[in-house]
Formats: sequence, C-alpha cells, structure tokens
Amino acid sequence: MIDSEVTRRVVGDFLRYVRSGREPQRAAEFMAPTVRAHQVQSEDLATVERTPDDYAEHVREMTATWGAFDLTIEEFLVDGARAHVRLIQMGHHLEPVDGIAPTGRTVRQINSVVYHVEDGLITEYWMQIDRAGLLAQLRVDS
Repeated sequence: MIDSEVTRRVVGDFLRYVRSGREPQRAAEFMAPTVRAHQVQSEDLATVERTPDDYAEHVREMTATWGAFDLTIEEFLVDGARAHVRLIQMGHHLEPVDGIAPTGRTVRQINSVVYHVEDGLITEYWMQIDRAGLLAQLRVDS
C-alpha cells in the first residue's frame, strides 16, 4: 500500500521550497533523477523529461520572468501515490513572454497538477496551464 502521508509530505515540501522559487536548489530532495512532465498548454500536450537540476533552472527562469512570485495552494488532495494540486501563482511581468515585452503588470496564473510519488520522490506529473488566459493578461491593448 502506498502511504498517502509520504506523498503529502514530499509534494507539499516540493511546492513550499522548490516550486515556490524559495529554494529551487533543493529539487533533488523531492524529485527522482528523471521525471516525466506531461504539460497541457491550451489543448496542446507535451511530455518532457526533467532532472532536478533543469527543474531548478526552470524555477529560476520563472523567478526572472515573474519576480519573487506568490504561490498559493488552493486545493491539495492526496490518494496513495498521487496528489492533485490546484495552485495560483501571482507575479509581475518582468521579462519577455511569447514575444511580448515586459509590461510590469501583475499576472495571475492558475494551474492544476497531479504528482506521482514513488519511493519518496516525485517521478511524474501532469500539469494543465491556461496559456490563453496568461497571454490575455499580457496584451498591451487590454
């Protein structure tokens, strides 16, 4: 039987320290050496493999783009090896995104993620990202 409390601790600490941008260098404490990341961005499915090092770099890029963003967990449901998380990230548009020059605007992103944990490490996740909503917030004419 998979221990839901282990899953809750691993995913909770990963979000608190790594995904939040506070301590991305700690990614290897929570992630397997290779993690399959399934990402749905406005109906386009992409799967990439991430290592803890490149995930930490990804978080650093997010911090450069959005500043020291706030990450709020709106929902956190755990069932055995799986954890569903709905989170809200609030930051400021500081770097170009999809060809849109920095606007300085406050940006709110809502993501849903399902994490899979094995042997105390995240091995896979599925993330849905509302790219169309993000781009609508960045448009100069809005």
